[in-house]
Amino acid sequence: MNGRIHSFESFGTVDGPGIRFVVFMQGCPFRCLYCHNPDTWSLDAGSEYSVDEVMQKIERYSSYIKASGGGITVTGGEPLMQTDFVTELFKACKAQGINTALDTNGYTVIPESCGKLDELLEYTDLVLLDIKHINPEQHLAITGCSNLHTLEFAEYLDKMKVPVWIRYVVVPGLTDDEAGLRRLSDFIRKLSNVERVELLPFHKLGEFKWKELKLQYSLVDTPEATEEDIARAKRILGV
Repeated sequence: MNGRIHSFESFGTVDGPGIRFVVFMQGCPFRCLYCHNPDTWSLDAGSEYSVDEVMQKIERYSSYIKASGGGITVTGGEPLMQTDFVTELFKACKAQGINTALDTNGYTVIPESCGKLDELLEYTDLVLLDIKHINPEQHLAITGCSNLHTLEFAEYLDKMKVPVWIRYVVVPGLTDDEAGLRRLSDFIRKLSNVERVELLPFHKLGEFKWKELKLQYSLVDTPEATEEDIARAKRILGV
């Protein structure tokens, strides 16, 4: 079982509890305007690794990971584009008592993929669910894709009682409108499995990658989110 992987981070501290070994999967259906890893979009890029090869990398840091209450986080790109590989990787991690977290935009089709999803979720301790925008039109403008599957996935995770952290990027003038935030708040309040809501400030650290890939970066004139922007969004969301 091989997966196509973009890169690894051995001491991640912002992708779940504790110190995390982070696996960046290759391939993503979204084309987010503020994406800081556009080099993960193509499923044909990156390098192939077997589950055993990834586990060998994780084992080098297992003492730090376990001592901190951390684990492994698989992100992307979009991990659900390689569900079979992630499932086998999580199985191997759970066999060694390693906590597992899935960072996903939830772009999967339910119920058609429920069989594979159920198996993956059986070995998943936490889902970091990235909601780009609650408004369908805004979501389409930001990502190029519908948010229908993402919201259905959120409801499915609630049904399956899988712990979730909601992640939302605050982009001034793009994702911080009050009506959208209030609508998002209403949606989150319907879910019983949400343990945390993380508001991530928009930044331009990945802008250079767009230039290197000869992609048009449309947020050149958009300011980075300030502490005040985050505080305002938190007040509206009630988190």
